[in-house]
Parts: sequence; C-alpha cells; structure tokens
Amino acid sequence: MAHILLLHSVYGLRPAVLAAADRLRAGGHEVATPDLYGLPAADTVAEGFALLDKVGRETVLDRARAAACDLPAEAVLAGLSMGAGVAGALLAERPRAAALLLLHGTGGAPESVRPGLPVQLHLADPDEYEPPDELAEWRRAMTAAGAELSAYRYPGPGHLYTDPALPDHDALAAALTWDRALAFLADR
Repeated sequence: MAHILLLHSVYGLRPAVLAAADRLRAGGHEVATPDLYGLPAADTVAEGFALLDKVGRETVLDRARAAACDLPAEAVLAGLSMGAGVAGALLAERPRAAALLLLHGTGGAPESVRPGLPVQLHLADPDEYEPPDELAEWRRAMTAAGAELSAYRYPGPGHLYTDPALPDHDALAAALTWDRALAFLADR
C-alpha cells in the first residue's frame, strides 16, 4: 500500500480527481486530494487559468506543501496536468518520495531526481501542452539524472483524457492509464 498525494489540474478539484482517488483507494492505497485553490472548480481551461492567476502559483505550491506535511516522507507524489508540475516541484523538498506519477503533464526537475526514482508518465499523443521537442528534452534529462522512467503515450485523445466530463475524454485510454498506474503503484 502506498500513501499518495494526488494534485489536481488547473481546473481545480473536480469530480474526476475525486473519482481517480477512489480508484486508487480501491487498489489499496491511501490518497490525499487537497484543494489547491480553495474555490469551486472551473468549467473551462480558461476559467482554470484565471483561478490559478487569482490564487497564485506560490499559494498553490504552499497548499500542496501543507498537504504533503501530513503524509509519510515516502509518499508517492502524483498529479494531473498542472498538478504534475506541482508534484514535480515538491520532489526537491521530499527526497524520500517513493515515486512520481505524472498524468497529463511532465514534472520534476532533473536536479531533484535521485538515482533509481520510479517515474511514470501518461500523456496524450499529441498533447498541446507538451511539445515533442520539450518532451524529448525532459525525458533525456530525467533519464540522465537516474530516474527509472516509464512513459506512455495514448494516440488520439485530448490532453485531459481521463476526465469523463471533458471533451478530451477517451474511455479506453483512461482505463489503460489507470491499469498501468495501479500496477506501478502496487510495488510502492
């Protein structure tokens, strides 16, 4: 069983994030899903970015830090889109994290990666927020830093394809993502 900090996307703490946490709990894990905004979730990505601007990136990171304080040092850091970036940012402060699970976005600076850190990435292919050249550079840097990286691409769906309330949703890609994520977490 892993303790997991699951951080939401720029949309905020949506029902899809809570459903993802329930799916992980059904796999035997303890999951924390903090509300990094403290405001109702957005309905569109533009509204989500407006919320992020209103709350502020530093406040978002401070709220993630506060939620992480209640978890064991070995907790898995996980995030959806923007939350993947926040999870990656926390890695520098949580060097004993058991793993990094990134959904719909990259995260983690290579200098924060310890050799052997398990990292799993799930992205749409293509993904408008992860240009191929930037993704290739991130992969090279993470691998060079010693991360045990497994990356999965899902042809066809949109960016947040695991969220059934969004037009991006792809049920088959989402099911495969969660199967792979649960297998990854089973060893943590």
